[in-house]
Formats: sequence, structure tokens, C-alpha cells
Amino acid sequence: MTAIPKQDQIAELIRQATVIPVLTIERLADAVPLARALVAGGVRTLEVTLRTPVAVEAAKAIIAEVPEAIVGMGTILNGDDLKRAETLGARFGISPGATPELLKAAAAGRLPFAPGIATASELMQALARGFDVVKFFPAEQAGGIKALRALAGPFPNVKVCPTGGVGEANAASWLAEPNVLAVGGSWLCPAAEIRAGNWAGITAMCARAMKSLKAG
Repeated sequence: MTAIPKQDQIAELIRQATVIPVLTIERLADAVPLARALVAGGVRTLEVTLRTPVAVEAAKAIIAEVPEAIVGMGTILNGDDLKRAETLGARFGISPGATPELLKAAAAGRLPFAPGIATASELMQALARGFDVVKFFPAEQAGGIKALRALAGPFPNVKVCPTGGVGEANAASWLAEPNVLAVGGSWLCPAAEIRAGNWAGITAMCARAMKSLKAG
């Protein structure tokens, strides 16, 4: 059987997600119940960010105990982060930006990967390494939908996951853009709800959002 190219893998993972919640997990004990709450609400593709000391263990726990979840690692900043994500069994990796060193390591590695870009020059660097699926970050602050449309002119084949300033009020507008595969954001898992352990509330929020966005 022919192996599916990495870029096709990540394009399909992101396309199927519609919304990728950006998870910053402060307490290891929250990881599994949070993932279960998201999955129960129809949100299966999860980005666990490498922003906290427990991030790697949290991702491992979710992978082991919530098999329905498709777990990727976010905030990948260098080759070491990339190796860590591969080793723990992540399905994909996402970065907020990209250095030449990170792009080189990601191109050589096995992990499906979407580098972060905010400008035409950054996108050209990503394309030069073979990455035509990217994270547009910080999406609203980098010019919003107008900026995305401007980039689509010279780069019509690039597919994008906008993250940063995307929320319930504007997610549908972003998803309506032809070059957008899915959106990323933390609004489906507010820090206060995680701290309170309001898993039922998170499930309800996810179910409502997915129903609304898929209907649109």
C-alpha cells in the first residue's frame, strides 16, 4: 500500500476537524477529562500546546486513555520539540512561526506538520520546504480575512488553518474562505471552565459550535 504523503495527511486531518481547540493544560489531572469532554461534544482533533511543564505528559495521557481523540502538539518551536512530539505518538505538529532550522527538521521528519506564517515571505519559506498547509497566526492581528485573501492571490494552492483572535463570533466567516481548511482557537475550552472542571459545560459548548459551523 502506498504511503500517504505527510502534506496530504495533515490537510485531511485539519479539514476533517472544522475546529481545532488550542489546549494549554496547566494540571495533568485535567488532561483526560478535558479531552473526553471535547470528544463528547464532537471535537476530536486536539492541539496540546507545549506551553506548560505538564504538556508532554498530558498529551501522553490523552493518547493512552482517549483513543477517539486525534492528538497533535502545538507551539513546536525547534527540532527538539518536533522529536518530542514524534516520540510521544502525536498525529501532527503545529508551530506559531517557523525558523529555517525548524522547517528543515520538519521536512526531514515523519510527523505531518503545519508551520505558522503571518507574511508572504514566511509563506514562501514554508513553500520552499514543501509545506503548502500552514497555520495563519496571529490571524486577526496579522490583518484578518482581508490579509488572508491578499495572500491567496499569489499563493492560490496554499491551505490554511487561521488561529489567533478566532472565536465563536467570527469562526464561520473564516471557514467560509475557500483556502481555509479549519480554524484553531481556545474559545471552546476557556481556562476558567477547565479550572472549575465544568466538563459538561465544555461538551455543550462544543456540540453547539460544531452544529452551528457544520450547518453553515
